[in-house]
Amino acid sequence: MKKRIKFIFVFFVLLVQTVALAQAQNPLIFADVPDLSIIRVGKKYYMSSTTMHMSPGLPIMKSTDLVNWKIINYAYNTLADMPELNLTEGKSTYGRGSWASSLRFHNGMYYVTTFAQTTGETYIFKTKDIEKGNWQRVSFKPDYHDHSLFFDDDGKAYLIYGGGKIKLVELNEDLTGIKQGVPEKVIIENASEPAGNNIMLGAEGSQLFKIKGKYYLFNICWPQGGMRTVIIHRADTINGPWEGKVGLQDLGVAQGGLIDTPDGRWFSYLFRDFGAVGRISYLVPVKWGDGWPILGKNGKVPETLNLPSSTGLIPNLVASDEFNRKNDQETLPLVWQWNHNPDNTLWSLKERKGFLRFKTGRIDTDFLLARNTLTQRTIGPTSSASVSLDISKMKEGDFAGLSALQKEYGLVGVKVEEDKKSIVMVSADKDKVVEIQQISLHQNQIYFKIDCDFTNKKDEANFFYSLDGKVWNRIGETLKMKYTLPHFMGYRFGLFNYATKNTGGYVDFDWFRIKY
Repeated sequence: MKKRIKFIFVFFVLLVQTVALAQAQNPLIFADVPDLSIIRVGKKYYMSSTTMHMSPGLPIMKSTDLVNWKIINYAYNTLADMPELNLTEGKSTYGRGSWASSLRFHNGMYYVTTFAQTTGETYIFKTKDIEKGNWQRVSFKPDYHDHSLFFDDDGKAYLIYGGGKIKLVELNEDLTGIKQGVPEKVIIENASEPAGNNIMLGAEGSQLFKIKGKYYLFNICWPQGGMRTVIIHRADTINGPWEGKVGLQDLGVAQGGLIDTPDGRWFSYLFRDFGAVGRISYLVPVKWGDGWPILGKNGKVPETLNLPSSTGLIPNLVASDEFNRKNDQETLPLVWQWNHNPDNTLWSLKERKGFLRFKTGRIDTDFLLARNTLTQRTIGPTSSASVSLDISKMKEGDFAGLSALQKEYGLVGVKVEEDKKSIVMVSADKDKVVEIQQISLHQNQIYFKIDCDFTNKKDEANFFYSLDGKVWNRIGETLKMKYTLPHFMGYRFGLFNYATKNTGGYVDFDWFRIKY
């Protein structure tokens, strides 16, 4: 009898542990996926996010469980053709490009909107098939900061935007611009007020919802000496009056909105600044009380959620790539984004089967201004990326390899100087670009690897090379990664090749592999 009781007890403990392990955990996405906007259509969820200066941009993701997301397309390939976005004339748009988007479904049409300080415009994209894309695009001035697209029940469409002071503008019927003759309105004079009078960052990141006849506006603000905070306002009409309260103040998890499930549960999707990996995504459960959404469990962000467990970010948000393509394939998988607009004449997946070729076409002396760096997100808590590289066709002055890309970057690669090849590790720690170590190289096949550790904001990257793809040798020094506002993005793994003296050289990447 005692053995049977003991067996039942052990079985129960294991069952509880299994159920716990099967739950989703926060952070939901331990990677740079900020400024979330999520909708549900039937049993499917769709999400847009911010990738600013990257190309293609404005990623669209899909999920069937609110936990596991896959990139399905982008709203645009290039935002605009201009020096800042092309990395020409010594110009760039790091930290700018397109910012917080708003995703909506209305009358059978999907809409996603954004704005760009780089161009000074607001953009509206629409499609009837969000999974295939084929977005139609309009744009107009000015750039409405952190706006929320909103369709009201009377057929009118609005943008709600601003920082501190929240404003409302009405769009014309075809959503190609602002409706003429309808003045802009201030609907909330000081949206930060529920968080106090000493505010470092005024309420922004507007997302507006209408639920059971009431309007709910989500914003983020940052009290001086405090943390990022969710502010919620509600009203009976879109013009107000609005009443507001603090919606959540825990761990700095903030900025987002509301989403419901087919079975009637509610969640709030938000993000958190988490050091060098970037702004990472969270879900918190929502209950309703007195007509207000109540976020979290006892005002806290829970570690686990009553949702299916994550299957991991690989291969749906980041992925390895062997660069094998069928004859009719030329495009890169959606996990890849270029640092700014690429020069498409200088890369190829067809010139050598099974390889990604990067050719040089101009002279550059600054890695951050060199074109055609191809990137993927780093992921936490730890991640490692490696590449195999054929360097036999490099020219004098060329530099190619693997990067940890942010303003204070780290590089491991091959340089050609005086017709001699060397393995080098370069650090831009504290904005000083220093070649930390150089090792002579006497072969044309080389392997590089970068290990990143974001555990508890450790934010360290270490750099390695291999002569055979099996034995890895550390090179240089540990890079203390830093999330800087001039770039406003988590670190990215990047493949690069640029010329400092002669054009016409090239390298062939055989594969890129990423793992936890």
